[in-house]
Amino acid sequence: MKSFRIEGGQQLKGSIQPQGAKNEALQILCAVLLTPEKVTIHNIPNIIDVNKLIHLLQKLGVVVEKLSENSYTFQADSINLDYLESAEFKVDGAGLRGSIMIVGPMLSRFGKGYIPKPGGDKIGRRRLDTHFEGFIKLGAAFRYNKEDHFYGVESDQLQGTYMLLDEASVTGTANIVMAAVLANGTTTIYNAACEPYLQQLCKMLNRMGAKISGIGSNLLTIEGVDSLAGTEHTMLPDMIEIGSWIGLAAMTRSELTIKNVSWDDLGVIPNVFRKLGITIERKNDDIFIPAHKDGYEVQNYIDGSILTISDAPWPGFTPDLLSIILVVATQARGSVLIHQKMFESRLFFVDKLIDMGAKVILCDPHRASVIGHDFKSTLKATTMTSPDIRAGVSLLIAALSAKGTSTIHNIEQIDRGYQNIDERLKAIGAKIERIET
Repeated sequence: MKSFRIEGGQQLKGSIQPQGAKNEALQILCAVLLTPEKVTIHNIPNIIDVNKLIHLLQKLGVVVEKLSENSYTFQADSINLDYLESAEFKVDGAGLRGSIMIVGPMLSRFGKGYIPKPGGDKIGRRRLDTHFEGFIKLGAAFRYNKEDHFYGVESDQLQGTYMLLDEASVTGTANIVMAAVLANGTTTIYNAACEPYLQQLCKMLNRMGAKISGIGSNLLTIEGVDSLAGTEHTMLPDMIEIGSWIGLAAMTRSELTIKNVSWDDLGVIPNVFRKLGITIERKNDDIFIPAHKDGYEVQNYIDGSILTISDAPWPGFTPDLLSIILVVATQARGSVLIHQKMFESRLFFVDKLIDMGAKVILCDPHRASVIGHDFKSTLKATTMTSPDIRAGVSLLIAALSAKGTSTIHNIEQIDRGYQNIDERLKAIGAKIERIET
């Protein structure tokens, strides 16, 4: 098993380039199944989850050509439909939550889409009902084998319809959109997710010949077309990684520049960090964070009540950054209530922070109250295990700010979402090494 050994308390300096967006990649890569023509995609992050999906596409029969570390071409002109019902696929698909995203395009183009119960982070229930209810409304027949947790949808021809989603699921919306683009007639999706990554998918599909309107809103209209063509697409920088680097700079009181962040797609993220007292400057399309030598002070509400930071569907604050916010709050001047509404197990990592000396009260599975140290007391080094991608990086940031040498086990969880994170951190002065344990 691989682990990170981190010598904390080092001040960092320099610039860091965010990787391509993981959550966008899982949608965009599956969209190549919608056309037999070649699709070229740039800025693909070289991370475990994305590489697993590329490997899955290859087993499906997609011809993949690697142009550079982060650019590939994909051509789905000879798909192996038998693989979908094989024992091998049941193992491969179960190891990756993003595998659910192949169902929409496969159903749309080939009339059938199957998936084993997907894996992924252990952060509570992440139901698939929205996906399959959407497919059923488009006219697909649904079946589920309880013995091996195998889902399937089939249809000779999908039919456009109106649907009101029960939740603004990003992956659910993306899957239904990919199913609807080749359906007969018009599909209207209300309460659709409108995250930048979903917008990216819709824009790419339109370049391929789809007819999607309402992009960026929660009401999408899709006029079905007969076929889609190839295209070229460049993915956005990963907003979760950008938020992670903001938190890292604040916790280590370091001067950092985050390059090419696509400011217009960051939404409320910069302002939420500013509410914690962190100075964030816009320099062209970069973020500059000065060294916070005097710390950072939480902004309370106008009436003096404690600041609450909670997650919500876009344009609200992304749940993927709440664990970073929580760690950053441990050294703020003031108190913060963290309210994780969307997942019930994402705050359970705070016991590790408490072991490090953080003042955190876990009120229930969804809420944590944080009393900041204001750097009058540093976090203490410890040995810990990464439970999931986002908590893992949060603990890594805590370790980089802590006094002494920390060890983080199960770092494959971090590698699932962050490309060469140890090497990139070393480049800005972090003392971190990857070890076998």
